[in-house]
Amino acid sequence: MHIGHLPLILIWAVALASILCMLVRPRSMPEAYWACGGAVLLMASGLIPLRQAAAAAMDGWDVYLFLTGMMILAELAQEQKVFDWVADLAAHHARGSSARLFLLVYCVGIAVTAFLSNDATAVVLTPAVLAVVRRARVKPKPYLLACAFVANAASFVFPISNPANLVVFDRHVPPLASWLGIFLWPSIASIAVTYFVLRWSAGDALSLRIHHRQDAAQLSPGGKLALAGLLFSAVALIVSSAFGVPLGTPTCAAAVVAMAAVAFKDRAVVQRVFRGVSWSVLPLVAGLFVIVEAMQNAGLLQLGLAALRAMAQLPVFAAKLIAAFAVAIASNGMNNLPIGLMSGATIRHAQEAGIVAHAVLIGVDLGPNLSVTGSLATILWLIALRRERVEITALEFFKVGLIAMPLALLASLLVLWV
Repeated sequence: MHIGHLPLILIWAVALASILCMLVRPRSMPEAYWACGGAVLLMASGLIPLRQAAAAAMDGWDVYLFLTGMMILAELAQEQKVFDWVADLAAHHARGSSARLFLLVYCVGIAVTAFLSNDATAVVLTPAVLAVVRRARVKPKPYLLACAFVANAASFVFPISNPANLVVFDRHVPPLASWLGIFLWPSIASIAVTYFVLRWSAGDALSLRIHHRQDAAQLSPGGKLALAGLLFSAVALIVSSAFGVPLGTPTCAAAVVAMAAVAFKDRAVVQRVFRGVSWSVLPLVAGLFVIVEAMQNAGLLQLGLAALRAMAQLPVFAAKLIAAFAVAIASNGMNNLPIGLMSGATIRHAQEAGIVAHAVLIGVDLGPNLSVTGSLATILWLIALRRERVEITALEFFKVGLIAMPLALLASLLVLWV
């Protein structure tokens, strides 16, 4: 081994070890410790200059604001039991049919993902759905899997539906009209195919009658204010996206306005929301920005550019198929957030803004439906279930994902035209 290659090998070793530990969480240490620890180790050892590391972390400023706003909105809705009310409303309108309840839960998941991001669906909606299906006295597994799978299947309906969308496109997120022109039909295909696979995999569990209450649940005054704040935030973000405005500041501002509206009736809600938000997500993402920047120094960018040049020689469908499935599979080995960062950096350096870039985004968003290690949202979904003493194993998830993810990804690519 040539001595000049040693720093490059060390960068790859530290980076991959940090990402692996982030997924496995040795000694149950939070994910942020491993991502930030890897970043600090790279800086302390001189494997990445401090100035470059700081610049890489600061490049994620819009993503941090977006995540902050979305976490506050989701926690506010959970605090005011908006998700419990919505899930209970779905059970009421199911009218005793477990299959209809499954469809309604899936539709709620689509709406929450589209307007509040996939993290809210996987982490916040899931406990509410679990409480409802327990009251309905049905097997919870199909409904809980629906929460996890739709969180990824619907995560490219809008730019705001997944933080990975901002990571891949950075400051070049297409305006809403362009976004819908590109991703509307692929999103519909992804959502539909995933639904039918989940419906098929549930088998006889959705043929039973459910126990349901005759009267619909009522939303508290604070809950009504929180719901109004969420609707206002959704409109504000859609308008911002339509005009091509970076989404971080509007998301954070909308969250502050929504929380202020609820705090007008209940001042203590601010403290409860801030205590409930998982703030460790922000240093986790910052650490990943630094790690990916170091990996680019170690040749990652050149590898990505070479892959894009090779795909440019292929027919269009073959190129988008290879690009999407490559990042989808890689997301399950390294998590889709670092894969999105790596892919986005490569796309921007290659000035690739066409169909391959769009296929990459779909692969990054939809790939995590293969296994529980694919996205942070799915990992947190699994943790949320364990807190509720519900066991859905990684193998059970994989058995469904092995069918759902490839079929949904293929269907999305078939209708991806631009």
